[in-house]
Amino acid sequence: MATTEIVTLRGEAELVRRAGALFGGVRREFLCAAGDLDTWSGAASAARRSPAPGLVVRKLYGPGVFRTSAGREVLHRLTTAGAEIRISPAPPAHETIVVDGRLAVLAAPRPTAGEARTYNVVQEPTVVAGVRALFETAWETSTDLATYRRNPFPLLDEGQRAVLRSLAAGHTDEAASRLLGVSLRTYRRRVASLMTALDARSRFQAGLRAREILGGRHGTPPGGLQE
Repeated sequence: MATTEIVTLRGEAELVRRAGALFGGVRREFLCAAGDLDTWSGAASAARRSPAPGLVVRKLYGPGVFRTSAGREVLHRLTTAGAEIRISPAPPAHETIVVDGRLAVLAAPRPTAGEARTYNVVQEPTVVAGVRALFETAWETSTDLATYRRNPFPLLDEGQRAVLRSLAAGHTDEAASRLLGVSLRTYRRRVASLMTALDARSRFQAGLRAREILGGRHGTPPGGLQE
């Protein structure tokens, strides 16, 4: 790929084809932020083809990586291979890769069905440095994988944890707000915040995720949740 400072590519296949050599040439540091394990699948494979001694690999994910057994298995393989992994309370807003502080790849938001996702490959030094600094900030405020597994969402206060328990129990918004002694508006605001942290697209999905986090201690299925 030419050394143009910013290049826009369409689809991960084109990203790997045109920028694969840059990924494969990583020597010191490979940083990756993604909402799920599929975002950079091809790019990550390209980086692994030519590992270097002393290479630092840091991967930052949202809670959605725990949604499937396949995702948990990938996390296990990554940690076994020596990658450092941390979990952000919410999916990273801007999915990115930074290679050796010299190259950054920024993924555009997911397109509608049938359209290829676009990726901006950046080699302008000041922009790459800025992207790397943002990654470091997100990294420092996230939780390492081992700690997260023991205590998901450790930064939640007791009010937020009460909402989590209410979601797991399947209470309606009205019933939950009465039980917690807060206004309906306040309860719904807290639910919206937790849905982001849980990487949930609906109240029902949030309830299922909450039950997983709480270890299935609530016998009531989340059927009473309002969509």
